[in-house]
Order: sequence, then structure tokens, then C-alpha cells
Amino acid sequence: MRRTAVAASAVVLLLPLSACGGDAEAGNGSTVTVTVGYQSKTINTVTAGTLLRSLGYFEKQLASLNDGVTYKVVWQDYATGAPITAQMTAGKIDIGSMGDFPLLINAARGKQLNRPTHLVSITGYNLRGGLNTIVTAPDSELTSLKDLKGKKVSTSVGSAADGTLVRALQRAGIDPNEGIEKLNQQPAVGASALAAGSADALSQFVAWPGLLTYQGKAKALYDGAQLNLPTFHGVTARADFAKDRPAVLEAFLKAQAQATDYLNAHPVTSAEKVAEATGLPAEVVYLYNGAHGISTFDPTVKPQLVSALKQDVSVLKAAKLTGDVDVDAFVDDQHVRKALGASYGKQLAATPPAAASEVWPKGAQETRTFTSPAELLGYVATHPDGIRAAYVPDATTGTLWFADKAVWVTDGEKLLPFVTPATAQAYADRHSGARVTTYADALERVS
Repeated sequence: MRRTAVAASAVVLLLPLSACGGDAEAGNGSTVTVTVGYQSKTINTVTAGTLLRSLGYFEKQLASLNDGVTYKVVWQDYATGAPITAQMTAGKIDIGSMGDFPLLINAARGKQLNRPTHLVSITGYNLRGGLNTIVTAPDSELTSLKDLKGKKVSTSVGSAADGTLVRALQRAGIDPNEGIEKLNQQPAVGASALAAGSADALSQFVAWPGLLTYQGKAKALYDGAQLNLPTFHGVTARADFAKDRPAVLEAFLKAQAQATDYLNAHPVTSAEKVAEATGLPAEVVYLYNGAHGISTFDPTVKPQLVSALKQDVSVLKAAKLTGDVDVDAFVDDQHVRKALGASYGKQLAATPPAAASEVWPKGAQETRTFTSPAELLGYVATHPDGIRAAYVPDATTGTLWFADKAVWVTDGEKLLPFVTPATAQAYADRHSGARVTTYADALERVS
């Protein structure tokens, strides 16, 4: 297998720095700069990044400390978690957010360079793994993972999306090292490679698969939720920063909790805010961050997520990206427990909302929820010019997808949506009389 640009993340060490995290500004000991690294377009982290920044909650929490210090917050935006880790281990970023696999690399690099970090909270998660998706070109003849054997697949090595690719290939009986030609590329580069035909498939994290599918530039080949392994993004903080300024870290986590509450209470408005800040279509943001979106937002550190993180270590070790990682030592939820107070236990025990079909009518600030995909289709069929977006959950994984991009199956009176052709066909094969059909045909059936 040929891997290109495996060491590309090292380039981030050359990036210019705009702030010095945690240090008092020269000549003014009462002013402290707090530097936050985030990924604006990795919209599973918005409660610790894009949305939080737009709401100004962190700055307000810092102002409420009333400790005689003036705080200046510097927000640094990156495309992936690797440069955030590089800046944290250089002492230049205090708090960062990234996906589960990059978090493990963050832990390993921090220990290696004597700049230890800790996972202090969670942003968004999916208990089945639906945040990562493998897509192909719209006109691709590939229909299942087994078709990837010998093909060129773009991903970001060391990312959660790469982890999904590795595990999915292994389950399909394909050696992830020798069975494909892996292209190690940034998400935007991989998207371009897919469009140009220099990559046969792309395995990426939120929001790239949904974005490309929405734009008609890709179609889903593999739903990460088929792995039934949790994926998540979280917040990491430098250990020295947490020790020196625990009140500041707790102020951040309180602000994150506020942003989470805001997102859950105002999902449409939140999607539009994130869209405005990132340039992403609001319809794509809502696919992941909506009321029944692929991602569930909750800052508590759930045991099943920690367990998944421990399982991820072996994948990174096999790729020679880390050695052993002491996950229990890396996880430190004391600050978020203190920040959330009495509500922590209740939120820790909370479960994701049940999957549901939703329509976002044009001009509306609220979506409409339906009890079944067929009921949603009936509404869409009678409002052909009034739909901004329609979403349906995969019949087997629950992963939300665009109704017009889903693969539909008729089973008697039932109309069932699936993210990928393979899962749709598998269902049809198991149910006598069921067959795969088109979206247009599904609409016609309810008209």
C-alpha cells in the first residue's frame, strides 16, 4: 500500500502563532490570554468551538469570575485535530477540541513531550459510529465495501474516519494495509481527488460525507454506524493549564454546557448560526446537529465512550501512530463534574433521542417531525415547492440521511430508507417481496 504525505501533520509546527496560551501579556500582569483551538467545519465540536464562539458564552463566563483579571480569548481555527495537538504540546493552545482518534494522539504526544493533556469533556457523539461515512462518486459502480479491494481510498490517517475505514475493511475481509491503496489526505484534498477521479472512495468525518452528498458530488457506500462502535469528539486541555487556572477551565466547561443547552433548545437557529460562521449549508449542519441528527451533544464523559476510546488504541498502534495510551490517566472529568454540578449525574445517564423523520419547511424556524418515513414522504409529495430539506433515519442503523439521497426499499405497505445500497439490498434479500426502489417511485407510492 502506498501512503502519501504520512508526515504531513508535522508541517503544522511551522504555522504562525497568533497568541501565547495562558500567558499574561507583556507589561500587563492583570491581563491573561486564553487560547482555544477548534475546528469550525468539524461541526460535531460546535459546542466547544463554532457555536460557542458565536454565542460569546465563554467570554461572559470569564467576565463573571470577578477575580481582578482581564481575560482575552483567542480562537484558532484548524481543519483537523493534528495542528491543535502540535500547538498544545508547544504550549501555545490551552484548550482544544477534536475527534476520538486524534484525542488519543493528543494524549500520546503530550506524554511523549512532557506536556500532558487530559480529556475533560465531550462535545458530540454517536453511539453506533454514524459520524464517519465512506462515500464514492455519484456515478461510481462501487456498491459495497468488498468493491474497494485494490481501489484508491482517500482518508486522513490518524483520524476517526481512518479508524472506521480500517475496521470496516477488516470486517469485509480486506487487509486495510495491503488490500487498498490508501491516500493520506486532508478532507478538502480528498474531496477534490474524489471529484477528479484520482480517488475511488473517500472515508471522512462530519460534515464532509453529508456535504458532498447534499451537493450531489458523492453518494454513501458505507455507514459507519454499521460498526456499532461509538464515535465522538471531545475537549482536551493542557494539564498545566488545568492545574494553574482551574477556574478558567471550569468557566469554559460551563460555557460549553450553556452552548449545548442552546443547541438542543434551538436546533434550527443553531444550524443557521454555524452555517453563517463556516459557509456550510445549514441543511447539512442540521443533518448532524439537528433535533434528531446523527450527533448527540452532551458534555458528560460517558463510560461507553471511554470504553470505545480504549478499543481505538489498538488501531493507532497497528498504524504505528502511537504506542500504548493510558486512557484512564488521560480522562479527567473532575472539572466538568464541578462545572455541571448537580445536573451531571442526570446528564450522564441520559440517552440519545429516538430516531425520527423530519422536514424543514422553507422559511420555517422549526422542523416538522413524522412518525414514519412514509408519512414524511406523504408530506413532501403534497408540498413539492415548500421543502428546504427532508431527513429520514436508516431503517437498520438509525443514521439520519437526506430523504432524496437515501436508498429506498418497498416491503409490502412499508417504505424503508437506507443510507447505502448494500444495506438496502441486504434488507431486501432477507425479506420476501421486498425490493429496492427509487426516491421518485417512493414519492409516487404515497401520492
